[in-house]
Amino acid sequence: MAALTYEGCNFLRQRLVLSTLSGKRVKIRNIRSRDDEPGLRDFEASFIRLLDKVTNGSRIEINQTGTALFYQPGLLCGGSVEHECNVQRSIGYYLEALIMLAPFMKNPLKAILKGVTNDPIDPSVDLLKATAVPLMKMFGINGEGLEIKVVKRGIAPRGGGEVHFSCPVCRALKPVLLTDPGKIKRIRGTAYSVRVSPQMANRIVDSARSILNKFIPDIYIYTDHMKGASSGKSPGFGLTLVAETVNGTLLSAELASTPQGQGDPVLPEELGKNCAKLLLEEIYRGGCVDSNNQSLALLYMTLDQQDVSKTLLGPLSPYTIEFLRHIRDFFQIMFKIETQKADEDEQKGGDKVLMTCVGVGYSNISKSHK
Repeated sequence: MAALTYEGCNFLRQRLVLSTLSGKRVKIRNIRSRDDEPGLRDFEASFIRLLDKVTNGSRIEINQTGTALFYQPGLLCGGSVEHECNVQRSIGYYLEALIMLAPFMKNPLKAILKGVTNDPIDPSVDLLKATAVPLMKMFGINGEGLEIKVVKRGIAPRGGGEVHFSCPVCRALKPVLLTDPGKIKRIRGTAYSVRVSPQMANRIVDSARSILNKFIPDIYIYTDHMKGASSGKSPGFGLTLVAETVNGTLLSAELASTPQGQGDPVLPEELGKNCAKLLLEEIYRGGCVDSNNQSLALLYMTLDQQDVSKTLLGPLSPYTIEFLRHIRDFFQIMFKIETQKADEDEQKGGDKVLMTCVGVGYSNISKSHK
């Protein structure tokens, strides 16, 4: 069986994660071959090392310049893993991939990830805890062990955070029909500040509420101010907001302050207001899964039992569109995509897409039988 071949450094995580799940070998060429510094970046190498830790028998070959990568996936073994994530990207970058792989391990995964918990690029740990974990439960991945816990917070650029993620093994996923998001009933959030005045978090909360109160009365934003050793190595603050509907749909938005020494500083008032506007925009886009978790929902639908799953999404993000192409390559699964125009009268927000597919009936073969 020939390996699937790709060019370039984009979507490296998608390719390696799908390769691991489908058992298909993958070759990636010309990774930044024209850059002044060609080849894999440190954070990508760190991600490959993490994959190596959770699998058994993977073969990874990288040429001398780092511009070509060959990956032959082994079995997902899970167990206890500790990983020092590269601080160029936040822990969310690594955690998103682990969430995709964790249910299919041989042993329940207990991962300790160290590094940056919040930065302006990747989804933060708070966001994944608030939105990805409930989504996993919808697909029948539950049990005592499923949790994401922020032990220490670490802000970019220097990090120093620590996160514990544990996930039970799942024999097979259950199909979902998520077609009616429902109306928003409440908004929850976390405003955090480390190594700056605790007053910063309160200023963020007041400014976010000044916008959201016009929308809905039930709003509660926690303030989280970590001190001492658990506050990481860099100063910063930020806000994560999650809107919940009557049907349990979660839509989220977040912003983090500019990392120390990288560009113009932001005021907490601006950050709070902008984050509230981002949340309202996400609510307008709508759907039953927010734009951060579209690819996770589509992956779980692909790996479902051989039954029909439907999910209503807001407009697909470019990342998700590429993910659909990769799912077609690795699993030969095509989604049926129906666009639903927004009603003018009801003002239900933007145009939606109804995604339908029949799962491949992926069952966890590596799970040890009791």
